[in-house]
Amino acid sequence: MSEPEVIFEDNHLLILNKPSGWLSQGDQTGDVCITDWAKEYLRVKYNKPGKVFAGLPHRLDRPVSGLIIICRTSKSLERMTRAFAESQIGKTYWAVTTDSPPAGEGRLEHWLLKDREKNKAKVRSQPGKGAKHSLLNYEIIRSIRGHHLLEVRPHTGRPHQIRAQLAAVGCPILGDLKYGGEYAKKRSSIALHSRSVNFNHPVKKEEVEFHAPLSTNPIISNIFKDE
Repeated sequence: MSEPEVIFEDNHLLILNKPSGWLSQGDQTGDVCITDWAKEYLRVKYNKPGKVFAGLPHRLDRPVSGLIIICRTSKSLERMTRAFAESQIGKTYWAVTTDSPPAGEGRLEHWLLKDREKNKAKVRSQPGKGAKHSLLNYEIIRSIRGHHLLEVRPHTGRPHQIRAQLAAVGCPILGDLKYGGEYAKKRSSIALHSRSVNFNHPVKKEEVEFHAPLSTNPIISNIFKDE
């Protein structure tokens, strides 16, 4: 399994390119996670004694790769968590599907209901009890050999949102067996990558933007290369 890539680092933030297959936070499996990796990276680099702070204001699903933000202070964690909750973070994902969406570009609007037993989102076309409004825009940016590379911009941050919404319109993500996607060789990966983020820096208050290369997603990088 490949290691995370450091995309940006200052006294307040550490931004990593998470490989697919890595947990964002530790769970009952005891497998290595991004937060533990970040703590060890900071401990060694800065020769820090004792505990190292590394807060996570958001998460990526285990099989998803790409940009993940680590906060190095409690102040930046509080501010970034609020920014995510208030949809102040601009996010762009790249996804590969084998079936084309209904149009070359468009907007998808659904209501998602979490099935905790199956760890899966149920998609509804109308509001319902417990279902959360989910909105995204997509555009096909390239097609090759029966594969379509979509740029997706979610406007809400629901669990499994992109995976569930694309599957609901007949184009599940390659490798995402949970939502009906075609089998892919890299079992710990799906063809979904957090490509870019932009936001106001939590302390410096200036607009920043970061991009993650495809090197941490073996499915997408085998089909499409960075331009």
